[in-house]
This record gives sequence, C-alpha cells and structure tokens, in this order.
Amino acid sequence: MQGSHSAYNVQSAVDEKHGLIVNSDVVSENSDIHQFAEQVEQANETLDKKCQTACADAGYSGIDELEKIDEQGIKVVVPSKKQAHKEKKEGPFDKSHFKYDPVDDCYICPQGHILKYNFTNTIKRVKTYRGGSACRRCRHFGKCTKCHRGRAVTRSFKAELKQKLEAQYEELESQKIYALRKQKVELPFGHIKRNLKVDSFLLRGLDGVKAEASVLASCFNISRMISIVGVAGLITKLGS
Repeated sequence: MQGSHSAYNVQSAVDEKHGLIVNSDVVSENSDIHQFAEQVEQANETLDKKCQTACADAGYSGIDELEKIDEQGIKVVVPSKKQAHKEKKEGPFDKSHFKYDPVDDCYICPQGHILKYNFTNTIKRVKTYRGGSACRRCRHFGKCTKCHRGRAVTRSFKAELKQKLEAQYEELESQKIYALRKQKVELPFGHIKRNLKVDSFLLRGLDGVKAEASVLASCFNISRMISIVGVAGLITKLGS
C-alpha cells in the first residue's frame, strides 16, 4: 500500500541478539521522520542502559533526529534517502561532483569554476551557492544549468554531520548490521500481521491503540521466548 492514509503509525524497536521487542509505540504521524530519537530513547529506558548501535531504514533519516542519538555516543546506522535509492545513476552534473571548500566557503564545480555563497534560507536551513557569470562562459552551460545566474548548489546547516553518518553507514560492519535489521525488525510485524491476522486495530483513540499494540508486542515476545528457551525454561526464568 502506497501513499498517505488516515491511520496510526506503529513503531517498534528490537534487540539484536534475540529479536525481542524492547519498545513498542503508536503515533499519529504518518511519517517516521521524527520518530528515531524518541523510539531509541524509550528502548534505552526499557533496558535501563544505552544501546551501542541504533539502526533504522531511510524513513527515519531526519538529520535532527539522528543528531540527538549521535550526540549520546551511540553509533547511528541509517541510510540517507540518496543512499537508499543508490540504484539511480548520478549524472555528470550531479551535486556529488561539486567539491566544498570550507576555508573559502564555496563550491568548486568539476570544471574548476567557483560557486560563491549567495544567500541563506533560514526556514529550510540551507545555504545556496551560485556560479554566476562563470557558468555562462562554461562549455556545459545549457546542460549543467540554464539559469542566467549560474548553477545553484545548496548546503544544509548540518552537512558535515550528514556526510559523517553517510560514511558511517557505508562501513562494512554497518552494512552487516543493516542487513541484520531487515531480519530482526520485520519479523514481529510479519508475525503479527500474517500469522495472527491482525490488519487493523479493534480499539479507537490513541491511548486504546497504544494499549492494543503493547498487548500484541507482549504476545509476540512470549511466543518468541518460548521458541528460544522453551515453555519450561520461560517459566523458570519468569519465576526466578
């Protein structure tokens, strides 16, 4: 199912070793973009300790959210939107081919022309750089840009952090973690939706839906723990 729909958004965080749900939540936002930090912190509170690595898909890639977790010394493994759609080939005039010069606060295009700082958009929190007359004299004018003011390139206020996290995601160890995420995180959803046939909530109102989601998460965890240690082992552990 694609697009936006009137529905609740179920969140869950699982542990790496056993795939148990360590936090479940329901929010009324139809996007995951603002959920990363809150869900990680709730999971940490449940475990009464800080996790070493927090991993999620590109739907959680809001830089402000990732920053909150990165600042806590937790390794963040979340691809950017661009990394998630890496099958799309970059053209010869893609922004990635423009090099940023932090000393002079400018960009240098593949042809060696300088794009100087032009203005700041405080709402979108980006700075814009333009090539000006150098672009009009360039042999690629009309392909790279058709604007008489020259090629424009934007840079977010948190570009350095974004580059750091993108590089962190590309690390071999991070790729292994991300591959494991697909197995661990999607399993509870698959079990609840396919095996238990839960495709909608019975209760109404956010509080009721949160409670229903919590019950489903608890049921999944009990079933999962029985698979791991058996009925007798679970009874022993719960009684100790």
